[in-house]
Amino acid sequence: MIKDSGQSLSATNPQTKTKRCHYWRMWFLALKFLNPPIPIPIPIPISSSLGLHFSTPPLISPILSSIQIKNIPMAKGGSMESAADRYQSTLDALSSLITKKSRADKSNKGDRYDLLFDYLKILELDEAISQLKIIHVAGTKGKGSTCTFAESILRNCGFRTGLFTSPHLIDVRERFRLDGLEISEEKFLEYFWWCYDRLKEETNDDVPMPTYFRFLPLLAFKIFAAEQVDVAILEVGLGGRFDATNVVEKPIVCGISSLGYDHMEILGNTLGEIAGEKAGIFKHEIPAFTVPQPDEAMHVLEEKASKLNVNLQVAHPLNVNLLNGLKLALEGEHQYLNAGLAVALCSTWLQRTGHPIIDFNQTGPLPEPFIKGLTTASLQGRAQIVPDIESPGNLVFYLDGAHSPESMEACARWFSLCTRDDNHLSNLNYQPQQHMDEGSKKDTAQILLFNCMSVRDPQLLLPRLMRTCASHGVCFKKALFVPNISVYHKVGSQALPTIDPQVDLSWQFALQRAWESLMQSDKGGEPSNTDQACEEVKDDTGMSVMGCKNSSIFSSLPSAIKWLRDTAQKDRFVRFQVLVTGSLHLVGDVLRLIKK
Repeated sequence: MIKDSGQSLSATNPQTKTKRCHYWRMWFLALKFLNPPIPIPIPIPISSSLGLHFSTPPLISPILSSIQIKNIPMAKGGSMESAADRYQSTLDALSSLITKKSRADKSNKGDRYDLLFDYLKILELDEAISQLKIIHVAGTKGKGSTCTFAESILRNCGFRTGLFTSPHLIDVRERFRLDGLEISEEKFLEYFWWCYDRLKEETNDDVPMPTYFRFLPLLAFKIFAAEQVDVAILEVGLGGRFDATNVVEKPIVCGISSLGYDHMEILGNTLGEIAGEKAGIFKHEIPAFTVPQPDEAMHVLEEKASKLNVNLQVAHPLNVNLLNGLKLALEGEHQYLNAGLAVALCSTWLQRTGHPIIDFNQTGPLPEPFIKGLTTASLQGRAQIVPDIESPGNLVFYLDGAHSPESMEACARWFSLCTRDDNHLSNLNYQPQQHMDEGSKKDTAQILLFNCMSVRDPQLLLPRLMRTCASHGVCFKKALFVPNISVYHKVGSQALPTIDPQVDLSWQFALQRAWESLMQSDKGGEPSNTDQACEEVKDDTGMSVMGCKNSSIFSSLPSAIKWLRDTAQKDRFVRFQVLVTGSLHLVGDVLRLIKK
């Protein structure tokens, strides 16, 4: 074996020869276009009895990052490759790791979980992970918000932070944040190919390439170790016990956010079973926090903690009086629960890493860095309000990726309070003042834009949404059901993918029937025969869809957005308030469209 540039390469492997040639080609291309050129030692070729094999050239990225570079062409079939093409080819390589069109596959149930430790050895990350000072958070809902609050708090305390969350809404780089910002495209490409090439070279039939949901946490570990973050905050992707983030053996502190029914096809059908999977992140004698939970779930968490001698404490919702008159950056009453958990996690992290201990059993405001962190945190797609750029005074989108019964109820409360209270207009950042003045005098109409994964039960989601809104005096004028643009088996970019003309709308018809039945029964009518109140119509693509009294189906999201904009233009005396929910993928697709 030849040890070179941190890599172990077989001299007799044909794939290795090809890869080395590629490395050398890129190396000489880089040297050719350096400005000014500089002398760099070149490794000596190494020969063997089977022929001449070049050792791998040194990594050039540290050199290139400090030197002015002319346009370096990316070789691809002899043609020039633009930065956009290079990024897309990277996303294509990442997409090749997606083995299922659904997240529910055997890897989530522990299938060959031990492979993760082989990958860590291949990437030489096993030691690096042990040096990271990690906050590890699982849960059904609120774990992403909790991680976001924790990152913002510790960043404002002066620490270099790394944050790994999921899913992304628009660009996969959103999953990896350094000091509060998503990783740059340049760094992402460098670290991606560093990991991908080594895994591609060293894996085989016995140790195959990692799947998509296992590769991403491995990439996060590489990024955070290489960037030498002071703290790494990791959000569990799914479950806990068999999630790829759980290769961490000694985090500083663990957290469990609110538990509920989700991904039951993988995690179990009872709250106890789900809690047992989430508690899989508990480690021996590592302190942990959770929020108030249903008795069934709390009992399991306490039992798992006791077996591992884990000091499990309950973090209660943050008292608003501790914020010194300010508001949390993330909207919604439920965020005070997540903020309380984040404060407890950060307090313990500071204590266990030898930093000044801050007493939180105080009646006065929190320390200033904590207040700033909680009031400036940013997370797209959760209780987010975005005025449409084409009709900012007439059309406003309220986006929340709620997709469980409990989170749907919280989303409905947030939306109801926002739409009922015009004071939220001050947060919309309208540039022309006349939009605010004009908009404040308008009537309002609420519209639902909805989709959810077919593994979820609309009979559990839609009633919670509709009835919670109704209890606050909010009734939807219309519900629109659409398929997502993004697809599960391909990682997209900021560019909008091509709309499938043969899209299957059977799931949207099922959602529409559930909604119409719900509306009819709530008005005292019989829930059956809802199809009689519907008629087949053509959308703007010429596709036949079903239009009903209370709802419509659109064959594509752009068609639905166009209809909303046309409707807002026709009736300028009404402000249309559109709740987008049911799927974070739908929320991401809407953001891509309305921000263009």
